[in-house]
Amino acid sequence: MSKLTVDSLNPAARNVQYAVRGELAIKAEEYRVKLQKNPNASGLSFNQVISSNIGNPQQKGLDQPPLTFVRQVAALMEYRELKNLAPLAFPKDVIARADELWEEIGSIGAYSHSQGVPLIRKNVAEFIKQRDGYPAYPEHIFLTGGASAGVSLLISLLISDPGKTGILIPIPQYPLYTATLAQYSGVAVPYHLDETKGWSTSSNEIRALLENTRQEGETLPRALVIINPGNPTGALLDRQTQDAIVELCEDYNLVLLADEVYQSNLHHPDTHPFTSFKKVVVESGKDVPLVSFHSISKGVFGECGRRGGYFECTNIREDVIAMMYKMVSVGLCPPLQGQIGVDCLVRPPKQGDESYPLWKKETDTIHRVLAQRTSQMVEALNAVEGVSCVDSPGALYLYPKIELSPKAVEAAKAAGKAPDAFYALALLDATGICVVPGSGFGQKEGEYHYRLTCLCPGVEEYVGKLVKFHQEFSKKYPNA
Repeated sequence: MSKLTVDSLNPAARNVQYAVRGELAIKAEEYRVKLQKNPNASGLSFNQVISSNIGNPQQKGLDQPPLTFVRQVAALMEYRELKNLAPLAFPKDVIARADELWEEIGSIGAYSHSQGVPLIRKNVAEFIKQRDGYPAYPEHIFLTGGASAGVSLLISLLISDPGKTGILIPIPQYPLYTATLAQYSGVAVPYHLDETKGWSTSSNEIRALLENTRQEGETLPRALVIINPGNPTGALLDRQTQDAIVELCEDYNLVLLADEVYQSNLHHPDTHPFTSFKKVVVESGKDVPLVSFHSISKGVFGECGRRGGYFECTNIREDVIAMMYKMVSVGLCPPLQGQIGVDCLVRPPKQGDESYPLWKKETDTIHRVLAQRTSQMVEALNAVEGVSCVDSPGALYLYPKIELSPKAVEAAKAAGKAPDAFYALALLDATGICVVPGSGFGQKEGEYHYRLTCLCPGVEEYVGKLVKFHQEFSKKYPNA
């Protein structure tokens, strides 16, 4: 009999939940395997599983292609002889980029600097300077294995008093935050976004929450998480709200954690532009500690599997940065191909480069398709009785609200499921569409949502299935 049991493991690990890859995703994978083994006699009512549960643009079954420039640079870094074996296959600017990176890095099979390749951090700093108009410093930038690794590092360092240190997180939120807080025994302090106002953030409500938390005295708020553009909502903060958030962080001595991985996923950039919190903090003149996160997994890149990202520290003491460096050194270095992806993110082809016309065509197409799908899906969902959906100006998702009858809620309770999870499981069983229930992101009591991506091709058929299912579910569980 093994002495290793779940009960003998770290209790913090048992408290971790990550809805994006939870029960629904596991069941969807079981269905996918069943269809692969026997597609003509699977016993299922659908012929494919549609993975709408995760922002994974290049996943099999979705149609977002990788950017040619990124893959060409990666190929030449992976196998240097390619430029001699196929000298006409690669544009001159791709060869020049790979040569420059090779000169700095050498073989990508070797460890790099634990903070990331110095040249690439220098290029990230230049990207930030060009974006915001203010200096950035390579020594304050850490390359990471995706933004998630940076978030995990920062939360682990901020939890100075397990069971008492609190981090304010938006509701709905990306489950990474609650999962990481559980892992390090931190306390989630939720603040609600306002769905009736386009999932807006209210600094006044956060202030009231902080005052109540202080008076209760059980939790010590240490940091505030902002996801901008939002996940799962796609909402974008306006500048007035950002200014108020920075002022709030100064007043309550909070570290600001700005998750900005969707900063280039803008469907209406003319009316809903992105402004970084780095720019806002610098222009405020306030000494608010800020850590900003970015990634190659989202935007038009969609290079989730390469695990590339970075975070920048602003108004962070040098001894604290040294502590961060000590901790990342334990992991030796972030993946080299991920770091190379970051270099391509912050240094895309420029007008006049041989790669530019194709890069421009590819990126414009991805932006256009995402914006069109988002608009079509919102319109179709809002036409269904019992469904309402805020139009998302950014990111990759929609977060529709669904009305569930008391009969449906009772049926869910009898099945031991949250009502929206019960709904989502029934949706998967009937259509093969995998979504994430709102209970995995957080929502107000008595409200129900689900998150789905805007990455799936064939919008009319895809949304048609969602609509048909909701109508049939409502008939099965009608209001009395």
